[in-house]
Amino acid sequence: MLENNSKKFFLSFLIIIIIFSFDRISKLYILNLAETENYVDIYFNSFLNFHLIWNTGIGFGLLPAETKFYYNLITILIILVNIIILVMIVKSNDYKIFFLLIILGGSFGNLFDRIYYGAVPDFIDFHYANFHWFVFNVADIFITIGIFCLIIAEFILNNKKNNNEKI
Repeated sequence: MLENNSKKFFLSFLIIIIIFSFDRISKLYILNLAETENYVDIYFNSFLNFHLIWNTGIGFGLLPAETKFYYNLITILIILVNIIILVMIVKSNDYKIFFLLIILGGSFGNLFDRIYYGAVPDFIDFHYANFHWFVFNVADIFITIGIFCLIIAEFILNNKKNNNEKI
């Protein structure tokens, strides 16, 4: 039992560190580019640009904090959500743990930036014609994928439960 718990801890820690590192490397690359070039505005194609902005809100620039009080409040709420996710990971014994780890790894990346820089660097800009989606970063991608997979898993699980109850 102890060996299983230590394996679970090691694998969980490894997943979080890999996602956190991938996010940090991408942000450091963009920030170094911004420092040497004084701006980041890279055109890839008609749908994708890299354009650095600083986000004081939550994911995808939602709820930007205009004052230090709201910024700190949002940061505290993010920390509390991370603690809840950690508790869910510890209590979980099924495949959902992987999705929670993906969310937590991305969240740690953005939380680090909030604490270290006072804002989160976002730089991935998807757009079509004049419609621009929210500018986001690699951590946001992992958080979104994890949440999306949890939602899909719940629909599939509930659908299987409903089908088994009918039989």
